[in-house]
Amino acid sequence: MAEIRGFGLSHYPPLSGTDDAMAGILRGTLKRPDIPEAAKQVDTWPAPMRAEWGEDEGRTAAVSHRAEFVKHCRAVRAELDSFNPDVVIMFGDDQYENFHEDIIPPFCVYAWDDFEATPHKRGERLFPDNIWGEPVDLTIPIKGHREAGKHVTRGLLERSIDISYSYKPLHFEGLSHAFLCGITYLDYDRVGWPYPTVPVAVNCYGSNVIGSHGSSPPVGKIDRDLAELDPPGPSPQRCMTLGAALADICRESPWKVALVASSGWSHAFLTKKHNLLYPDVDQDRRLYEALAAGDFDFWRSVTTPEVEDSGDQEALNWWVLMGAMEALGLKTPDYRGYLESYVFNSNKCFAVWKPS
Repeated sequence: MAEIRGFGLSHYPPLSGTDDAMAGILRGTLKRPDIPEAAKQVDTWPAPMRAEWGEDEGRTAAVSHRAEFVKHCRAVRAELDSFNPDVVIMFGDDQYENFHEDIIPPFCVYAWDDFEATPHKRGERLFPDNIWGEPVDLTIPIKGHREAGKHVTRGLLERSIDISYSYKPLHFEGLSHAFLCGITYLDYDRVGWPYPTVPVAVNCYGSNVIGSHGSSPPVGKIDRDLAELDPPGPSPQRCMTLGAALADICRESPWKVALVASSGWSHAFLTKKHNLLYPDVDQDRRLYEALAAGDFDFWRSVTTPEVEDSGDQEALNWWVLMGAMEALGLKTPDYRGYLESYVFNSNKCFAVWKPS
């Protein structure tokens, strides 16, 4: 029987930039004309948010936020290196990157031979001011694992789980940011990424994936009716079913497999009830407490409307991982960390499960 371990991290693209820029999403939201002026007043914000914002718009808080984030990434990477998997299967969201109007699959296995990662160039967007001082045209080759990708796809179809797969990119050359940032941050110290990787794209953004291009609603479009929204993404329950099936398939494989979720949790720019200013901290605390306790029933009880209300669309990647961990009988994570934030767009989680 193959050995399998579970790993989770959050990716948060602004971490690649300077500390000065890490609260840039919130600064941009405060300039939106469709956010009520009363909501923009700092003295109306929750006390922890005011403290994080401080007198310098979050620049001081960014230093400690980065330090905590990197600490957890290093801990997860150390566990990954100790395990030394034959293949990494990574769950990540696609935010109008590889998939556009012509096809939006609920799930897609990338059974590619290899990838080219461009950490500071994502599509047409360039990010020259990165924390590593690397050139904007840096390209990092990453090994794929077509055999493993085909193996899990075949296994899912045999278990009556309809799954898409691809052998090459569609609209986005290389890796889209959920996978790219997951690998980049697990390799924060730039020691290299030797692990063959099979990305599994999850349509986390659902009703916002086309209309909002997997981002915040366009200006003036915060309150859209159902006819204007895209169809939803897969339900939390379906994600857990997929994860359980993947665990079963990997158990029968000849490889040591690391199952990795890469995503932030509640995102401010998806949390309409907070005027897109800060994430749903209360719901993420409940999710984290349930994760720490191995309460899979709580995770399974969450509905798609609740996911969208709390801005937790990206966490569907973690629902896949939780389904796998439940199927493997790995209840309580051996390592876990939670990084809460009102100012830096999203709450972050990190975890490692390994057999006793």
